[in-house]
Amino acid sequence: MPHEFRAPDWDTYKMEYKQPHREIEPPAAEIALVTQALEALVAQGILPCAEYDLARFAAFRQAVRDTFEIPWTAITPRLQRAIYAINAIVRPRAMVAAGVFCGNTFISNAGAAVGPGACYEAEDLVGLEIVAAEAARAEANVRRIDPTGRARILAADAVAFAATYDRPIELLYLDASAPGDQGKRIYLGILEAAYDKLAPGAIVLAHNSVNNAERLAAYLATVRDPRRFQNSLNLVLDGEGLEVSRR
Repeated sequence: MPHEFRAPDWDTYKMEYKQPHREIEPPAAEIALVTQALEALVAQGILPCAEYDLARFAAFRQAVRDTFEIPWTAITPRLQRAIYAINAIVRPRAMVAAGVFCGNTFISNAGAAVGPGACYEAEDLVGLEIVAAEAARAEANVRRIDPTGRARILAADAVAFAATYDRPIELLYLDASAPGDQGKRIYLGILEAAYDKLAPGAIVLAHNSVNNAERLAAYLATVRDPRRFQNSLNLVLDGEGLEVSRR
């Protein structure tokens, strides 16, 4: 049985996809639960610590609330906090996020390195979105938080991009979806294309590890294979889920 952290209310904690900023629970409760999840990652040797700057995260969240155009999102407040915190702890010099839609998932990762939530400086932060119109919207959203351009959005195929990327990837975020029945199965193709680029100890985050578990079966088997990854933990903070794996 793979390791898992499961919130007691994961199946009743729900958000309205078109109300991305609506508070679902008191902030103290959200902070406490995400801290427990981070501590579970530490216990499995996936993260070195569970501490991140709460004030910087609050500034990041407010900036997204104030500036981003988000038609809808499945990234719950708990997951937004967890993704930001993982990046703030790992501090990846190169981060690649595949399938960023309007940029909300991308900035949940990159917001630890750019804008008012920044706690370190990265070298390359890349968001990939294959739909050109959504890539343009994501780029516009990100520019409002990061006018420097250090975080960038590309209208590109994630498998092709990963295959030709020319630097070690220290954090890879997967939220892409292919047309037709393949859907989230594309995660495995992206992972395999990027695998040789993953730095030792690199973190891979895969959204939808719960609600798309069947389609992600081959992907989950790969990241839970000790011959390929040191460890992997399924964070079940909500009905979507986030698989967190260490290369």
